[in-house]
Formats: sequence, structure tokens, C-alpha cells
Amino acid sequence: MTVAALAASLGLDLLTPELPVEGAEVAAGHASDLLSDVLANAPTGSVLLTIQVHMNVIAVAMHAGLAAVIFTSGMRPEESVRRRAVEEGMPLLGTTESTFETAGRLYGLGLRGRQT
Repeated sequence: MTVAALAASLGLDLLTPELPVEGAEVAAGHASDLLSDVLANAPTGSVLLTIQVHMNVIAVAMHAGLAAVIFTSGMRPEESVRRRAVEEGMPLLGTTESTFETAGRLYGLGLRGRQT
């Protein structure tokens, strides 16, 4: 599934419209607000669900090789964080739904988390 298809299916707000998302593939999902957990456990190519909106989220997402970040519960990053994501090529999306609800919807679309 692509980031664009995911955004359309879930009605997500594209917070980085400058970035192309049509071909960006999402392989899995990961939900966490603990960035060390993301580094240790998020599958490469996954989409991260979080309420954390600071600059370190972008750095961790890049280092972990994530496909995109979805900010849940109506959280939105400041413009400086959004600009950094654009510079790094990291798509950012947003929803007013909770992390729990969004994770359930991703699961319903066929995305799974880390396979052990």
C-alpha cells in the first residue's frame, strides 16, 4: 500500500503536500510515543503513529527508515518541524482520531506490525 492510498483510505491530512507520496510504499505499522522503542522495534518501511510532534520524531523516523509519520489525536508539529520533514523527504500525515482508533483502521487495511 502506498502512503497516498493509505491517506485516502483513512481520510488523513497530508501535512507535507510538497512531497510526492504516490509511489512511497508502506510495509507495516508501528505505534509508539517512546522514540527509543521506535528505533529498536519499528520495521523499516513502516508508518509511525504518535502524538509526539517535536524535531526528534523526524530524526528518528529517518534513522529507522520509516515510510511516513502519522500524528494522531489532532496533534500537529510546528512549522519548523514540518519544514525539516520536507527537507528530509519524510511524509507527515495527521488525524483527529486516537492512536488506538488509527491503529485499528490500519490493521483493517491489512497492515501489520513487526513480525517476530
